[in-house]
Amino acid sequence: MNDLIQIILLNLAPISELRGGIPLALAYGYSPFFSFLLCTIANILVVPIVFIFLETINKLFLKIPAYSRFFHKTLERSRKKIHEKVEKYGYFGLMLFVAVPLPVTGAYTGTLGAWALGMSKKRAFAYISLGVILAGVIVTLVAYYGIQALSFLIK
Repeated sequence: MNDLIQIILLNLAPISELRGGIPLALAYGYSPFFSFLLCTIANILVVPIVFIFLETINKLFLKIPAYSRFFHKTLERSRKKIHEKVEKYGYFGLMLFVAVPLPVTGAYTGTLGAWALGMSKKRAFAYISLGVILAGVIVTLVAYYGIQALSFLIK
């Protein structure tokens, strides 16, 4: 499989997102700027995909009991994680939540939380995108300098 496709697919995966895509792109030898740009754009694409899914296909899947239980458990967990920050800081809190490059704090959870809390999709998209950009900068810097440090130690 083409390495660019692997990188994009890793960015579209719910748990890894940027945290997996950027280090992989750097490991394949792409420049930090290209890695950041490719992975950030791919991760931002998650937002409209998740909103479209939640508004359409999800309604059909909710008729399946196992999916319905899983979805409602995931929805409640996302709502709890994001609710405090959104209540306190509004859309800025949503952006901060997404910007923290830890597992389950990315575009998927941010979008699911924004949808669950009834936030404006346009404003949520803008703030989630800003959060993804900030997370991308953090992950790019940590991954790039981490790889540099490790390669220095190995030589």
